[in-house]
Amino acid sequence: MCAGFPDFRLGNVLATSFTGTLSERFGDAVERIPVPQRLVDWLAVYGLVVDSCTPAQLDLARELRESIHAAATAAALHEPLPAAAVQVIGDRSIAGRAAAVLTPGGERRWQLDSSSVQDALSVIAADAVDIISGERDGKLALCASPTCRAAFFDTSQSRTRKWCDMNTCGNRQKKARFNAGRRENPS
Repeated sequence: MCAGFPDFRLGNVLATSFTGTLSERFGDAVERIPVPQRLVDWLAVYGLVVDSCTPAQLDLARELRESIHAAATAAALHEPLPAAAVQVIGDRSIAGRAAAVLTPGGERRWQLDSSSVQDALSVIAADAVDIISGERDGKLALCASPTCRAAFFDTSQSRTRKWCDMNTCGNRQKKARFNAGRRENPS
């Protein structure tokens, strides 16, 4: 990993984790893939190993990220999906050549045809199609943090998760409530 950049916020769902490469969207935004090599690093964490990334490919990745976030947000709010976002997701999904393969351990892995960013983005876009269309068991939701509002895929049994990540947004909100209570009741 490249030193000097913010850590990645990793999750179990590829598409929504990808949207998390830009966090605190309504506060002091944190860009976690500011340079092409950081996208290569992020993709490698998810098993999507690519040879290299150009600035133009990073721009395509960011366009996909923002399109997924816009569509996931609309789906979470039960609003119509933005046509431009749907178009970008569809275009990226069909543009690459990747295949799902089964490992000896019974897990699904993606095999990229050419180790290109285009192939990796097609996998992310296909994952977005699955979660936004409701093909996977879970519910799209938005983080309750007013500065974050990240889209996440809630697979908890009750489907009532409030935070994109309990270790970041959830703890921050709990700490703020605790400190506010201490100010009101100093004894």
